[in-house]
Amino acid sequence: MPCEGCMERDNKSTDATMEFLLLSFSELLCLRVLLFLIFLIVHLVTLAGNVMIFMAVVMEPSHPPMLFFLCQLSVIELCYTLVIVPKALLSLIVVDGSTISFIGCAAQMHLFVALGGAECFLLVAMSYDRYVAICQPLHYFAVMSEGFCLRLAVACCLGGFAVALGLTVAVFRLPFCQSHRINHFFCDVPAVLHLACTQSYTPELPLLAACVLLLLLPFLLILTSYVCIAAALLHVTSPMGRGKAFSTCISHLAITLLHYGCATFTYIRPKSSYSPARDKMVSLIYTNITPLLYPLIYSLRNKEIRGLLRKMLRRKKITQLNWDTIRAVMCVCGKF
Repeated sequence: MPCEGCMERDNKSTDATMEFLLLSFSELLCLRVLLFLIFLIVHLVTLAGNVMIFMAVVMEPSHPPMLFFLCQLSVIELCYTLVIVPKALLSLIVVDGSTISFIGCAAQMHLFVALGGAECFLLVAMSYDRYVAICQPLHYFAVMSEGFCLRLAVACCLGGFAVALGLTVAVFRLPFCQSHRINHFFCDVPAVLHLACTQSYTPELPLLAACVLLLLLPFLLILTSYVCIAAALLHVTSPMGRGKAFSTCISHLAITLLHYGCATFTYIRPKSSYSPARDKMVSLIYTNITPLLYPLIYSLRNKEIRGLLRKMLRRKKITQLNWDTIRAVMCVCGKF
């Protein structure tokens, strides 16, 4: 049954003219400046960390499969934060919240879900990489060839964008009530669904289907990979060899638990249990904290990444030294 004050899209309220108001953290007026500074610092550190990993991998002439996937993960995290954080920062500056157009809100939701979905599929590809490396080490480079890794990466992105497109179209075809106030700092799916003028559970079906495709199925595939890895490690007699093999999976496991834990808590639940304050806090974690933790986890746990970062910093120092030498020579020549 439609709610009172339902606004169907007609000549008076078209998709082009409809706007939403992002309330952000309007209930925390006294903490607005502090939240803005925290958001900004975390955003800049996240960008710097992911850019460093991306540049370190790109500057290497050879790209092992795991480093290739890690490079793609950094690109996804960069885009992920750029889609959400700038608008969130703007909503903290504006006292009454910031407006976003109907098309802008739909675009933000689509990109957010698409990048999150691509990351879900990419985590599956990374778990498969670990499975082949541990369970089929002799065939690793034959199976995880450069062409196969590239096809996996493209499939992850296309899969995420296809599911996100279907979900976004389904959500924004719904009639919305006259109150277009989104109690969130971005156009998240549950927050926008909360504005839909319907009392039935039908609008939640596309979200449920997206959760099955982007969360449940990938998680089951990752779980299957690690069950096979655990079974293979049981046959390893050397404790040192078993520990060394498992240590290569710790970073991926940590990121998987962070990503799927936050996403499951937010999206796999009925609309009746929607809580704006709680959802905003969880969203803060997976849009700001987890992208910040990813570079830290991989740089601390992955020897290859640590080596690449040291090599990149060494090249930077050498380049700076060369420029200083050139400037000194030019100054000396200028005196003569």
